[in-house]
Amino acid sequence: MDKSFREMVWRQFGAAIDALEEAINVCPEKLWADRKRQPEFWYLAFHTLFWLDYYTSEEYEGFTPPLPFGLEERDPAGVLPERPYTKEELLTYLEHGRTKGKKRILSLTDQEATRTVALRKATLSFSELLLYIMRHIQHHSAQLNLILRQETGSAPGWTFISR
Repeated sequence: MDKSFREMVWRQFGAAIDALEEAINVCPEKLWADRKRQPEFWYLAFHTLFWLDYYTSEEYEGFTPPLPFGLEERDPAGVLPERPYTKEELLTYLEHGRTKGKKRILSLTDQEATRTVALRKATLSFSELLLYIMRHIQHHSAQLNLILRQETGSAPGWTFISR
């Protein structure tokens, strides 16, 4: 796979992660785990990071996120983690996902890019899965920015390309 194409994909994928990071960083403490909000801010951020971690894994069988995170997100019953994760924990998880995603994208081979991945609702190539993940991150970043704008009157601006 062409190096310049991989770099272009990473810059946009990374920009989606950067947008999520900015939303997490500016969230005021009183909004972070506000139980009146459903879903809670911290949970939307965690949900997004969990699936980034999962889908950028080499193998899905036996996937385990780094501590302190668990597999509740994969529970069909919709079980939530025992406690709200802190901003610091999720920013550390974000860095884990950014590093993992960047490594996967920048080392992507033609064979890996066309590898078939079976999800619950679809079968697609790993390349298309990367686009799906990027859309998922951006979707929830936009949700978080809407919550920020509604609750604080302000939200981060658009992220053009990854830093």
